[in-house]
Amino acid sequence: MVTTAGPGPETGPPPPCGRCSVEEILDRIGSKWSVCILVAASPGPIRFSGLERAIPGISRRMLTLTLRNLERDGLLVRTCYPTVPPRVEYSLTPMALELRTTLTALTGWARRHQGDIATARARYDERGA
Repeated sequence: MVTTAGPGPETGPPPPCGRCSVEEILDRIGSKWSVCILVAASPGPIRFSGLERAIPGISRRMLTLTLRNLERDGLLVRTCYPTVPPRVEYSLTPMALELRTTLTALTGWARRHQGDIATARARYDERGA
């Protein structure tokens, strides 16, 4: 079994001043696909195909790219089991587990208010503003 939690500090170009900006971090974890992946992986390890089923509308390419970025940022751990065919699972790191309550609350809020937002948009559009 091979487990990775992203590259070590010696790989890849260093961010300016050795730190990521808050805006850069929020951009990554706040993206639509990152939120969906982190919420889908929050109950426990999940395979690529499970993520595809759990996240309607995501392409295989976008799922792959987002998984790599989340792994690189230390939010996901990719575990590859030496089977034929290889079995790969993704799970949240302790750092990402801290986000679980916040992301679950955020997605719950969005679900509860999607009708209200659709109504507000329709009213706005009717005014021609």
